[in-house]
Order: sequence, then C-alpha cells, then structure tokens
Amino acid sequence: MALALEPVGHVRGGRAQAVDDNWGDVRAVIELDGARFGAEALAGLDSFSHLVVIFHFHAADPARIELNARHPRNNPAWPKAGIFAQRGKNRPNHLGVTTCQILKVEGARVFVQGLDAIDGTPVLDLKPFMRGFEPRGEIKEPLWAGELMANYW
Repeated sequence: MALALEPVGHVRGGRAQAVDDNWGDVRAVIELDGARFGAEALAGLDSFSHLVVIFHFHAADPARIELNARHPRNNPAWPKAGIFAQRGKNRPNHLGVTTCQILKVEGARVFVQGLDAIDGTPVLDLKPFMRGFEPRGEIKEPLWAGELMANYW
C-alpha cells in the first residue's frame, strides 16, 4: 500500500547542510503552506514551550536506505543496530521526528530552536509537546545512544 503525504509546510533558515552535531542553538522557522493553512491552524500553540515536528529527510540519498544492522554513524566502537534501533536519516521512509523549543508563533509561522532539519525540509505534521504523551516509568537505552547524543544538541 502506497501512502501519499502532502507537507503542511517547510523549514526556512537554520542550516543548509545536515551535520551530525551541535543542533541545540540552531534557529529556524516553520512556515505553513499558505494555500492550505492560515494563522488559525496555529492558534493556541504559543501557550506551549515545545513542539514535536515530523518531517521528511528530503536531502537523504534514496540509494543509501539502510535495511540491515550497521554501526551507528559507522563507528565500529558501537555495536551494530538495525535501522529501527537508531534514528539515522537513511530510513526506509526518510521520516524524522524532533522535539524543539518554540520561540514564538507569528501568523502562519513558528520560530523554533533545536530543530535538526535543514532549510527547505518538508514538514509533515506539528504537534504540541505534552508530558502526558511521553513515556511513563523508567526509560532504558544502551550506552552507545548516550555517547552518540553527547554533542548532538
């Protein structure tokens, strides 16, 4: 079954190239598709501190999709992990999900910080971050995941 998605908007500004680390201070704007959405679509979003952004890794090479286990970031010091056990861009559907800080909402634009998507990235959906939807109980992850993220933000 094929699934067709139409972006709700695009990332404007921020980085032009995908670089693995130091995304924490990157500022960008998510601009909604003006033909479909106006400021009403973002009404009330300014009362939240953070935003969950679902986007398409549009610049990822379709020929490099990962289907098997590999070392995250090709680092042999970390164990091999399947594509669904890591968050790399070379995923089967090239989908990314990030929670970033909302700086302000202005018209049909959301100004954000800490979004690890590059200029021109198609945005598929936006959701306010709500604690009630986050995991309950203890969170477990392997040691390599913390090492990988040490300089990410």
